[in-house]
Amino acid sequence: MTHAFEQLKKLGKLTFRKPEAQDGAAVWELVRACKPLDENSMYCNLLQADHFRDTCVVAELDGKVVGWVSGYVLPYDAETFFVWQVAVSEDARGMGLGTRMLDHLIAREECDSVERLQTTITSDNEASWALFRKFGQAHDSALDVQAYFTQALHFRNRHETEHMVTIELAREALKKAA
Repeated sequence: MTHAFEQLKKLGKLTFRKPEAQDGAAVWELVRACKPLDENSMYCNLLQADHFRDTCVVAELDGKVVGWVSGYVLPYDAETFFVWQVAVSEDARGMGLGTRMLDHLIAREECDSVERLQTTITSDNEASWALFRKFGQAHDSALDVQAYFTQALHFRNRHETEHMVTIELAREALKKAA
């Protein structure tokens, strides 16, 4: 057992599961509490929990939603899993929950063809950079980073540039993690 898991176990029962539509409001509240994450509408989170349930995960601690990852396999590239958002409650931070939720997702049957993980991160989102560096290291993969949606061209200077982060995954390591 890892130290982080022991800490979580002391707190209570931690479970990972596919979300349900009724989780949408709790997910929305969690995301709102996790600054600087972009807030989506509650309706967006309801749709994610319903339509994308196979590629999203809810982490519960004693029945309370403390973690959320939304993502999907790219419709035009079955080998790429795109992570839309990762949210971890302040109560559960520092315990490796983000990495564990990502591992849980990519080990699912729905992700059998996935060879790489992608996400976008703004340059100032230190928590996301730390999470995906840690995830990359755990999978013996360096982060490939490219400007993707730029501040001037895509956001009309209303949002910082989003950098596409790509992490190549070793399928053998994923099978062992499952």
